Amino acid sequence: MIGLKVLFLARLRELTGRASVSVTVAEPGVDSLRASLAALLPAAAIDALFAENVRLAVNQQLWDGRTSFADGDEIAFLPPVTGG
Repeated sequence: MIGLKVLFLARLRELTGRASVSVTVAEPGVDSLRASLAALLPAAAIDALFAENVRLAVNQQLWDGRTSFADGDEIAFLPPVTGG
C-alpha cells in the first residue's frame, strides 16, 4: 500500500470542500488514486479533479503522466489558470 498526501488548490479546494486529504492507494498510478478519492469525495468533485485541463504535480513537479507514485509523495491537483 502507498500512502499519499493529496492537495486541492484554488477552486478545486472549494469543489472538494477540503484543502487536502491523506489516502492509501493499492497501485502506484492515477487509476488507483482516482478510486481512493472516489471513496471520499462526491462524483462531481472527482469529475472536476480528473478533467482534461487539470494538471497534477508530484512533490512540486508537474507530473509527466508516466512516473508512478511512491509512498509519501505529495500529489497536488492544479486547476487551469486564467489571467489578463
